[in-house]
Amino acid sequence: MPKYRKLPVVIEAVQMEEAFDVDTKEGLMHGHPGWWLITGIQGEQYPCEDAIFRATYEAVDEEGELMLAADTTRKYV
Repeated sequence: MPKYRKLPVVIEAVQMEEAFDVDTKEGLMHGHPGWWLITGIQGEQYPCEDAIFRATYEAVDEEGELMLAADTTRKYV
């Protein structure tokens, strides 16, 4: 089977302190404390488990350049 890699697009995301619900294209989805609320490139929002988020995304600065580990701090909302 052919393999594919995601294009390197920049998204916005915040890690949530409390449980949350978000209306997605697939319907209402529930997020748990510590999960991420992602806003995609077309403004769509969806929840993402912390472990999956960390395996899939890396922090970038305002210009989309990779940040050093010391510059990345958790910011709960």
